[in-house]
Amino acid sequence: MKLTFSPGSPFARKVRIAAIELGLIDKIELVAASVAPTQPNEAYSHDISPLRKLPALILDDGHVIVDSYVIVEYLDELAGHRLIPVSGPARWQVKSEHSMIQGMTDAMLLCRYEVGVRPKELLWQKWVDDQWDRAWQGLTRFEKHPDILTRPLDVAQIALVCTLGYADFRFPDCGWRKAFPNLDAFHEKMLQRPSVKISVPPKG
Repeated sequence: MKLTFSPGSPFARKVRIAAIELGLIDKIELVAASVAPTQPNEAYSHDISPLRKLPALILDDGHVIVDSYVIVEYLDELAGHRLIPVSGPARWQVKSEHSMIQGMTDAMLLCRYEVGVRPKELLWQKWVDDQWDRAWQGLTRFEKHPDILTRPLDVAQIALVCTLGYADFRFPDCGWRKAFPNLDAFHEKMLQRPSVKISVPPKG
């Protein structure tokens, strides 16, 4: 299998962490890819995904699986369902939490694009503020509902640590650690896992 990725992508990082935790990382070849906004990548569009998003998992038979959650779900099935509950209330809780965290990360990404990619004279500050508030309100929710911070490892926890890591990577002065001490403690605990530590986005 091959996984398209960028070291700075929180979504690709999620899959890498899951693959390590599931014991499948040695079966996956990491393939660096660039899918930056406003920079067409026709080969990626044609051969992998017209959405030009990371990551994508290319199976040995040539089929492509897209969306980080779907990829983790596929890998989790291969490994015997260790990161996503198979059924019952726990399954829907984890899936719903993951969807919320995915949306928070998407909001941060939109802030990054608006501030870092969009021409300065066209910057829409109210849009940035609105998207950032969505992410911040999500962090507030998980700070005040600590169940996700203490239970056995699952895909929602992996997604959350990737979101926090992305905040460090792209918004180092946002102050989330001071605002959310429970999340800070969770993040530091997760960094003790080799899968999380080895996949931290590079600085600079």
